[in-house]
Amino acid sequence: MSLPVGWSVVLLVTAAWNLFIWPQFWRRVTKDDRARDEQGRPTAFFRVHAALIGVSLALGVAVGVLGLLTLL
Repeated sequence: MSLPVGWSVVLLVTAAWNLFIWPQFWRRVTKDDRARDEQGRPTAFFRVHAALIGVSLALGVAVGVLGLLTLL
């Protein structure tokens, strides 16, 4: 796969950003009072953020792999 080195670096930085930021956000979401109801069950707030974070992490990994492949 061919891509200028600068763009490959942008992809790797983007992947690193996603893989660094989202797990920290996850810790904040799980500690939030809105994440669980009175019975301890996950709320819509929790489920929506879990989906958002899961998709973002998956995209971060995909972008990172793409960045690595374009450097090789």
